Amino acid sequence: MRKFNNKSNIAGSYINKIRESKNITKEELCQKMQLLGINMDRVHLYRLEKGLVIIKDFELIAICNILNIDINVLKNLL
Repeated sequence: MRKFNNKSNIAGSYINKIRESKNITKEELCQKMQLLGINMDRVHLYRLEKGLVIIKDFELIAICNILNIDINVLKNLL
């Protein structure tokens, strides 16, 4: 599997930072994802935020919408 700085994704830690700053729990974010038809549990979200799994495009877009993250900000993470 391809990695960058030994991580499977570079957005996970930023997602974690924003989620925690908005006082949204992993469980709450997962519930909001499920309302959008995206099945995600706390374990997968944990692994996503730790950079252990690849983020699918639809997961990233949904998380950005839920957390009100400007997707263009993610360009600066690289």
